[in-house]
Amino acid sequence: MIRNFADLRNAVKGLPPRRAAVAVAQDDAVLTAVQAAKEQGLADFILVGDKDKIASLADSLQIDISSLTIIHQTDNRRAAYEAVALLSGGQADVLVKGLVSTSDLLKAVLDKDVGLRTGRVLSHAAVFEIPGFDRLLTITDGGMNIAPNLQQKADIIQNSVELMKVLGISPAKVAVLAAVEAVNGDMPATLEAAALAKMADRGQIRGAVVDGPLALDNAVSLEAARHKGIESSVAGCADILLVPNIEVGNTLGKSVLYFARGQMAGLILGAAKPVVVTSRADTFEGKLLSIALGSLLSQH
Repeated sequence: MIRNFADLRNAVKGLPPRRAAVAVAQDDAVLTAVQAAKEQGLADFILVGDKDKIASLADSLQIDISSLTIIHQTDNRRAAYEAVALLSGGQADVLVKGLVSTSDLLKAVLDKDVGLRTGRVLSHAAVFEIPGFDRLLTITDGGMNIAPNLQQKADIIQNSVELMKVLGISPAKVAVLAAVEAVNGDMPATLEAAALAKMADRGQIRGAVVDGPLALDNAVSLEAARHKGIESSVAGCADILLVPNIEVGNTLGKSVLYFARGQMAGLILGAAKPVVVTSRADTFEGKLLSIALGSLLSQH
C-alpha cells in the first residue's frame, strides 16, 4: 500500500519507465519538470510543439533535450491532437498538458477519431499528502464537473476507486460529503449521498465501501464520528472524499494546500490513459508527483 508520496516515487522507479507525451511543450515550467522527472526515473517523454521554441527555451534553461523525441507542430490545437494520437496509437502512455488551454486539450482527448473516450465521465482526482495524516487522501471532483448529477457522481467515484486500487487501497472507503449526516429532503446533496451508498451496496459501484451523507469532520476524524455516535466503516477513515460540486472541491483542495501545507498530485481520470493537467500555480513538486502518479496508473 502506498501511504505517502515517497512510497509513490519508489513504486514508479521500480517499474519499467512509461512514456509521456507533452502537448505544446514550449513552456519553461513544463520543460523543467520533464527534465527532473526523466532524471528521477519517473517517465520518458515525447515533446510535441514548436521545435525551435522548445530548443531555444531549453537552451536558456540549460536543459539537455538531445535524448528526447520532438515532434514539430507550430499550431497548438494540432499539437494537442498529435499528442493524444500518440497515446491512442500506443506510442505513449500518459498525456501531459503543456502550453495549451485545458479546453483544447480535452477536445482532443474526446475526439471521436484519435481521442481516448471510454464512455465514462472525465473527472479530476486530487491525491493529497497531509501533515499529520497516516495515509493519502483523495478529493474529487474539484476540477472538472461543475454540478454532477447522481450517475455522474457514481462515475466519478468509480474513476477514483480504480486509482486507489493502483495505490494498493482496496476496497476504497468513500465518504460522500454534505453539511450534515441526516438525509434531508431540502438538501439534495444528502439525498444523492444516500443513493450512492445504496448503489455501492447493490454492486452498481464496484470496489468501494461508500457511506454518506457525512460531514467533513466525521469523514476524516474517528474522534468526531464517535462523539456523534456514527457507526460506519468509512467514518473517520475515508480514502476518498466525494464533494457535491466543483466549488466545494476546489476550495477544500486549496485549503489543504495553503492552510495545511499539504502536497498534491492530480490527474484527469475516465479517459483510456491518464491525463496530467497542472496549472502554472502548481508547485514544481506537484507537477513531478502528478507525472509519477500518471506513470503508475498507466502500468495497470
